[in-house]
Amino acid sequence: MKRTDFDLRQADLTDLDALAALEQTCFKHDRLSRRQWRHMLSKAHARTWVVVDRGRLIAHVLVLFNRATAIARLYSIAVDPEYRGRSLARRLVETAEREALRQGRAYMRLEVRSDNKASLGLFESLGYRQIGVVPDYYEDHMQAERLEKHLVDATAPPTRRIPYYRQTLNFTCGAAALMMALAALLPRFRPSRTLELRLWREATTIFMASGHGGCGPLGLALAAQQRGLAAEVWVSDEGIPLIDSVRSEEKKEVMRLVHEEMSTEAEAARIPVFHRGLSLEALDECLAEGKIPLVLISSYHLYGNKEAHWLVVTGSDDHFVYAHDPFVDTEEGETEIDSINMPIARQLFSRMARYGKAGLQAAVVLSKAGKGSKKCLRT
Repeated sequence: MKRTDFDLRQADLTDLDALAALEQTCFKHDRLSRRQWRHMLSKAHARTWVVVDRGRLIAHVLVLFNRATAIARLYSIAVDPEYRGRSLARRLVETAEREALRQGRAYMRLEVRSDNKASLGLFESLGYRQIGVVPDYYEDHMQAERLEKHLVDATAPPTRRIPYYRQTLNFTCGAAALMMALAALLPRFRPSRTLELRLWREATTIFMASGHGGCGPLGLALAAQQRGLAAEVWVSDEGIPLIDSVRSEEKKEVMRLVHEEMSTEAEAARIPVFHRGLSLEALDECLAEGKIPLVLISSYHLYGNKEAHWLVVTGSDDHFVYAHDPFVDTEEGETEIDSINMPIARQLFSRMARYGKAGLQAAVVLSKAGKGSKKCLRT
C-alpha cells in the first residue's frame, strides 16, 4: 500500500533549491526560476506549502494574495512524478483554500493547460468552474482554461459578461474601460489599440503631476455618445475635476479651457450631469437596469500609489462590488485573471471611489441609446 502520511508545512527560504529542482522535474515549460522562487518566499504577498517525505520535498502549492480584492490565485502546484496518485494535489489545494478563507478571500482562481486532463478533473471535482479560455497562453502555445471557485458558497458571482480589454499604456485606463463597455453594449464593436489611443486623445482633460494626462468623466461620456451609447456623468465637484492636484498654472489653464469646451459640448449633446457621487445604492440600481458604470478610483488600495484610475463595474451583491481593472500588474506576477471581475468589499470600494484630498467622486454610467430605462436612483 502506498504511503500517504507525509509532512505538510509552509515553505521558507531553506526550501529554495528544492523548489527550483521540483520545477525542473515536473515542468518542461513555464518554470519558476530560483530567483522567482526567492521573490515569492521573501517579498511577494504569497504563501507556499510543501509536502515532505523524509526530508525530501515532493510537492508544493503556491498561492498569491495580491491587491485589496477578495481573490486568491493558485499560481503553481506540482507533485513529483514518483508520488502521484496519492491525493497530494487535492490535499495541497484544500490547504490553500483554507488559508485563502483565513485571509478573507472569497474566490480562488487559477489557469490550467487545456491538455492537462488530470488537473482539470481534479479541480472540477473540487467545485471549480470554467470562466474563460486563453489561446496561446503557455510557452509552447497551448491554451489555458481559467477556473474559479467561490469559497464561501457555490453561488456564482452576479456579474455581467463584459469583454475584457487590457490597457496597453500606463495612462489609457479610461480609454480601455470605455472600450470594454462599448464591446458589451454594441455587438459589432471591436476594440483595438488604435482606438484606445484615439479615445484617450478625445477624453483627456486631466494633467497628472508628471507624465501624460488622464481621461475625465465628461470626455469619456462624449466619446461614448459619439459612438452610439447613452451616457450620464456623476461627479461630486462642480468645478474642474482634479485641478487642485496640478501645481503648474499653465497646466491649470489648459485644464480650464478643455473643461469649458467639453462642458459646452456635453450640454449641447444633452448629457445629464449630476453633481454628486454615485452611491453604492445608485450603483446597484444602475446595474439592475443593465447599465455599465465606469468609476474613478484611487489606485492606492490596489497598487500602493495614489493615482486616479478607471474601473468597469461588472456586478454587485450584498458583499462585493465586482470590477474589470484594465491594468495588469505583471511585476507582481499577475495575469488578466487577477483583473477580471475583481470582488472588492463594498465598504472598501466606497473608500476607493474617492480621489485626492477633496475626495472626488466621479463615474460615467453607460447604456444603449434609446433604451428607455429609468434613471438611476438619485441618492
